[in-house]
Amino acid sequence: MKNTQDTPDPAAATADTGSASDTLDTLDAHGNRRRRVLGCMAWAGAGVLWTIDGGVPRALTLGGSAQAAERETQALRFVQISDSHIGFNKAANPDPASTLQSAIDKIKAAPQRPAFLIHTGDVSHLSKPAEFDTADQIVRGAGLQTFYVPGEHDVVGDDGRAFFERFSKNSGGRGWYSFDQNGVHFIGLVNVLNLKGGGLGVLGEEQLAWLAQDLRGRGDSTPIVVFTHMPMWLLYPEWGWGTDDSAQALAMMKRFGSVTVLNGHIHQVIQKVEGNVSIQTAMSTAYPQPAPGEGPGPGPLKVPAERLRAMLGVRSISFTPGHAKPGLVDSTLDT
Repeated sequence: MKNTQDTPDPAAATADTGSASDTLDTLDAHGNRRRRVLGCMAWAGAGVLWTIDGGVPRALTLGGSAQAAERETQALRFVQISDSHIGFNKAANPDPASTLQSAIDKIKAAPQRPAFLIHTGDVSHLSKPAEFDTADQIVRGAGLQTFYVPGEHDVVGDDGRAFFERFSKNSGGRGWYSFDQNGVHFIGLVNVLNLKGGGLGVLGEEQLAWLAQDLRGRGDSTPIVVFTHMPMWLLYPEWGWGTDDSAQALAMMKRFGSVTVLNGHIHQVIQKVEGNVSIQTAMSTAYPQPAPGEGPGPGPLKVPAERLRAMLGVRSISFTPGHAKPGLVDSTLDT
């Protein structure tokens, strides 16, 4: 994925909780400061199609032969949105319902209709029924079957019971579940209950046991897509950006030839590829957050109003016949 996403200039953008820090280690090709911890990450942005081939990201030209075009029309396509935060009303975005609506409008305007939609959590900001109602109404406007997992903002006060009852009735009240489509196995996981110290996500023994059973007997060539809220690796533990026991879950999936993990939580696109496992975080539809280590901590990042939609977006994922690994396109709300 090509790095075309604007990253906030510390001089022009500040987190709601404080100013951006100048104590960073390196500069990227665009002059944006990054810690060395990001050296293994590929920063991604909008509108360029990539595939992950043998763990190596490869760019694809849009167009090509008639045969390639035919394969594209037969692809399984679905979309991911994340971190809608309906109910948030601070300066970073006083009206997240309008930007969620823009994301849905963008999905509806796509030249090829997706098969379904995945929402990777923080549907609401404070788990209030009215927030769930508003989000549900807007997302239903896409006219697509939608699969949800909760964010930590969706489980406030009741351990997610209201969320599960509304958005994942097929999970038996647990929140995690799986399904199959076009030969791809999809797994929704919950890592926002009983958070570890520092805010790290956790799956827990019961869910890990369920996951082992769910994967048992599936052929190694089955493409796997996991979707959850918090990153499934220790992306930046100092800010709680990671899942404490994610390594146990990912170890169960190493035998599969294609594993794609989709998450939200950090409101920006970062990827990690390790072997056949590709972990992809997504933009928010509500507001950006600082890059890992930039500033005093995570939180809503206020940017100039004219730049906000360039830092919010949706993701399209496609599995093309003849290719086990998916192509991903991240596009911003201003394109």
